[in-house]
Amino acid sequence: MEKSISLLDKDYSRWISELSSRYRRSQIKAAVKVNEEMILFYLELGRDIVLLDAENKYGSAFYASLSRDLKHALPDASGLSESNIRYAKRFYVLYSEAIGNFQQVAEESEGKLLLAQSLSNSQQVAEKFDLVFAQNVITDLCLVPWGHHIAVIDKAKGNMKKALFFVHQTVQNGWSRNMLLNFLGTDLYERQGKALTNFERTLPKESSELAKELTKDPYNFAFTGITGRYNERLLKDKLLNNITQFLVELGTGFAYVGKEYRLQIGDTENFIDLLFYNLNLSCYVVIEVKIGKFEFADAGQLGGYVVSCNHLLRKEGRDNPTIGLLICKEKDSLVAQYALEASSQPLGISEYELAKLYPEKVEGTIPTIEELEQKLGERIKNIED
Repeated sequence: MEKSISLLDKDYSRWISELSSRYRRSQIKAAVKVNEEMILFYLELGRDIVLLDAENKYGSAFYASLSRDLKHALPDASGLSESNIRYAKRFYVLYSEAIGNFQQVAEESEGKLLLAQSLSNSQQVAEKFDLVFAQNVITDLCLVPWGHHIAVIDKAKGNMKKALFFVHQTVQNGWSRNMLLNFLGTDLYERQGKALTNFERTLPKESSELAKELTKDPYNFAFTGITGRYNERLLKDKLLNNITQFLVELGTGFAYVGKEYRLQIGDTENFIDLLFYNLNLSCYVVIEVKIGKFEFADAGQLGGYVVSCNHLLRKEGRDNPTIGLLICKEKDSLVAQYALEASSQPLGISEYELAKLYPEKVEGTIPTIEELEQKLGERIKNIED
């Protein structure tokens, strides 16, 4: 008689859990490996099309013919549509300057790269470090699904640096395709790292560049849904009511600490608009939101809050110096720059944008379909009467 094994048996239950986790890991590894092979295949396919000058050699029907013939030769394969083959060429052309002879890059061993660092010939060293860059690019490309690549190819329009920016962000942040499409549509590349700051002067070199890259200008607050008149309280409430989108817009590593965060400084109570902690920088980030134009006094207030956080919240040996970020509706760049030069605290100044407004309909403009239908209905009713 067979003996059933009870899931109440702790050792057996633990083993089932471990096997399940192991199986899921193997599935993920298999999926990553399949994606890697497909990305390399598309790179090779794109390279072949370019090197063979296939479009000129075989005529305008080349892509349709190649798709048909590949599907015939590989009936069980997927991803061989005419559209994908065209994208394969664009894929290779977009990154060809960065990856060079990627077949050679893929085969380079780590030992050879380490050896390159010890070479005395500076030109050889430079070439080897280019090879390291190419390896890193290919590694990132292979970690991104093909559907993501298609979206990047369409949006980058031949701009390799922009494309690599989104590829790296996707790998670093684990963006889904929808998340990637969202950021592709918000001009993130053009906004990233564009805030006016004094980080280079006020932060250690190793963290100043990272801090700068975490800023944006302008910040896109369209997700608040604000289209009419508003005050600072309404804006801050809307930001926190949509905290998920707000954190996504702020960028990687931000954790929300509090709104109107109370600081007791001597006999005076002070309230920070918004307080965050950035896990990548290991520091508090004070954010002040102003619905008006930036003024010198704003930088002084923000700098005071930064100093206060360093004294009251920052833990020596755990936290890096606090950073201040002022996000305003409008700024004069020269005024902002002078204010930053005058401050000894690490500060950044950016603008924000709300949803783009469309003008209200003016009497005499072209009527809508609904208005035409209503007028037509009224005329028919008048005729029948």
